[in-house]
Amino acid sequence: MTRIAVAGAGAAGASVAYHLALGGARDVLLVDRDEVAGGATGKAMGGVRQQFSTAAEVELARESIRFFEQLGPPFFLQVGYLFLATSPAGLVELETRMVLQRSLGVPVEPAALPGGVRGDDVAGAVACWRDGVADPPAVTRELVRRAVRLGVELREGTDVAEVDADAFVVACGPWSREVGERLGVSLPIRPLRRQLLETSALDLPPDLPMVVEHETGFHFRRAGDRLVLAMADAEPRWGFEEAVDESVYGDRLARLEHRFPAAAGARIERARVGLYDMTPDAHPILGHVGDAVYCACGFSGHGFMQSPAVGRALAELILSGRSAIDLSPFRLDRFDEGGEVEQAVL
Repeated sequence: MTRIAVAGAGAAGASVAYHLALGGARDVLLVDRDEVAGGATGKAMGGVRQQFSTAAEVELARESIRFFEQLGPPFFLQVGYLFLATSPAGLVELETRMVLQRSLGVPVEPAALPGGVRGDDVAGAVACWRDGVADPPAVTRELVRRAVRLGVELREGTDVAEVDADAFVVACGPWSREVGERLGVSLPIRPLRRQLLETSALDLPPDLPMVVEHETGFHFRRAGDRLVLAMADAEPRWGFEEAVDESVYGDRLARLEHRFPAAAGARIERARVGLYDMTPDAHPILGHVGDAVYCACGFSGHGFMQSPAVGRALAELILSGRSAIDLSPFRLDRFDEGGEVEQAVL
């Protein structure tokens, strides 16, 4: 294998290209029809957590956190990731997940709510203080900088169809299905609209963790002197449209004020809409998928936080035929084994 083209200069593609060069590949192209972090990565929430519900994804997250820890501030702030439950049933679910996570070496623990977070309706909470929040565009640009230093050629504003290569890696997020088809691979990926809202300036504690309501999925994090908040739409909005929906502002601000009373009176000053690359089971497609074609896509909202481990594993697989991380749970042909799989929404 001589020339390897990585399609997509978001977090996943940048990580694959970097780890390919780190592993000794000498002719790697990182191609994007836009610019570095110009797609979904540039609009990501930036949460970095290890608290997943399956062993396979916990392993990806556990290996990724080591890379984020090495980056450190300002790229990664290890302020923790806290899940709270507002019902006994929700707390049982969190505690069951905690048992799995701890068995895999992730230091999740029962947690008290941080100062300022309302808890009179909370049944309990768990947290991992090694988790935190990061700056997705900045991390991606750092990965690209390192990759280019190692000899990777970056081509922004370039369609992968214009590139000659011996092998291709599809890492195009919600556009992966389209790119896969052009490379002769059918990928069950479709875009799901997700909106992030940013408040006006607030007086915030510097160590405020990512706070997630388990039952509703409503979550928020500190970004400088503001909060960024998000929650899934009541009805999933499929497609590539990225128009801001201001009709949810009142609901989201009410939820924020309820959970974090210090935010009373805050306004939504900015909003951005990004796209999740959803698969039928909300887990990624990783590995070899066709004749000299590999995939790192379908992350369903977790691509940025899993990108360091995915990049390393894909590079190992491409260069040696095997990877230290077992990627078999994420193979493409799993969708052929049990017929139609219900589309999950996170």
